[in-house]
Amino acid sequence: MLTSVDTDLLRVLADPLRLRIVTLLARETLCTTHLIEETGARQTNLSNHLKVLREAGVVETEPCGRFTYYRLRPEVIASLAGRFADLAEAARDTAENNVKRSCP
Repeated sequence: MLTSVDTDLLRVLADPLRLRIVTLLARETLCTTHLIEETGARQTNLSNHLKVLREAGVVETEPCGRFTYYRLRPEVIASLAGRFADLAEAARDTAENNVKRSCP
């Protein structure tokens, strides 16, 4: 079952730019400059999206001189993936056992 935390995380990841950022960070740790180059987003817009991802616990930061690097927190994504795997398993069981509620 998806919790309200999962639902909030889905809303965060539903934005195309945030999903693009997460996809990029899954492959490597990047600074804001790299993310601007890769996404084509304006710095202010990108910073706002990174703030949302940080507050949701999806990414973490690492200061490095005058730059800030961003890293994906894989356990957050894995947890959400596990919830979807559980839903898929429940749906398989329902279909195989022809589970349905009778109408009144």
